[in-house]
Amino acid sequence: MKRFILLLTILLPLGCSNQEPPKAVQAKEVSQIEEDDSSPKLTFTSGIRSMFEDSKGSHWFGSLQEGVCVWTGTAFSYFTTENGLSHNQVLSIQEDDNGRIWFGTQKGVSSFDGHKMTDHSQDIVMDAQDEWRKTEKDLWFNAGIKEGIYQYDGQSIRYLAFPNPKVINPHSIYSVTSLSKGSNGMLWMGTYPGVFGYDGKEFTIINDETLGLDVSREPLHIRSLLEDSKGRLWIGNNGIGVLLKTTDAIVNFSEKNKLIHPGSSRRGDPSPPGTLEHVFTIAEDAQGNIWFGDRDAGIWKYDGQGMTNYTTKDGLTNDFALSIYEDRSGTLWFGMRDGSVYTFNGKTFEKQF
Repeated sequence: MKRFILLLTILLPLGCSNQEPPKAVQAKEVSQIEEDDSSPKLTFTSGIRSMFEDSKGSHWFGSLQEGVCVWTGTAFSYFTTENGLSHNQVLSIQEDDNGRIWFGTQKGVSSFDGHKMTDHSQDIVMDAQDEWRKTEKDLWFNAGIKEGIYQYDGQSIRYLAFPNPKVINPHSIYSVTSLSKGSNGMLWMGTYPGVFGYDGKEFTIINDETLGLDVSREPLHIRSLLEDSKGRLWIGNNGIGVLLKTTDAIVNFSEKNKLIHPGSSRRGDPSPPGTLEHVFTIAEDAQGNIWFGDRDAGIWKYDGQGMTNYTTKDGLTNDFALSIYEDRSGTLWFGMRDGSVYTFNGKTFEKQF
């Protein structure tokens, strides 16, 4: 038995105080998706860039090129730029205290209130860099290729430029690639050439210069970031593997564990199996295990003692996990580069979509 799901979104302005209301973006037409009741299919093929479980128990999947969708447990609903999404590459998904779902995209911020999708791209207030401030309820989003970040404080969306980022590698820009909330109110912002940490008062900066790296040989190219439950900061790079910052030092975790190939260029060149050089996502599960998604060498788990590597030999359709997410029930989800989604049952991977 098959059914049709009608995706009709009527887009109305979402009010924000002290600013002009966002412009409504009208959907061009009703989108009709055919699904088989016995086996719902996720239609994304461009890769799962972000995942999120909302307060109602629905799971959201953001793609690299095809927008975002929500899985209610029985059906999928899809949203693209035609339905009010600011861009079809969805980098992050969050929920505010009012149950509104927010999407950080490659070109702006959108929100969904359960009935309509609103593009807030025209509502972003440009602030000077000396006006940085934060609260615990702020939502933070990447700002595309801009060298700064978007902040939503519950009323308005502001763009904040990074404070005088030093040009160390002229071929790289300080656009945000990853975010992680840490202890003591710290917000970590990973950019291609460095990390900014902001605690509401001052900045901590980690870059090639502070690390003493030779930019000509092994430049930072940060793609993922995580402060874990022990306060350790994991920094995933595209080329030099994982850096681990503790209270006392910063070490190259991949190098220490012999996971960088002796012949590695330490840049973006393909790496052989058994390495951890190109890390695009990092997550921690409820047991304290740290998970890494490598571009070339599959999924890695660090249990505090040793590393376990999972690849296509373990049933995965490909070796590139773009996103890793643990939901409220403790289930680990893995979004792959080919658009497939897996969960991990503690021993094996199970394909969900």
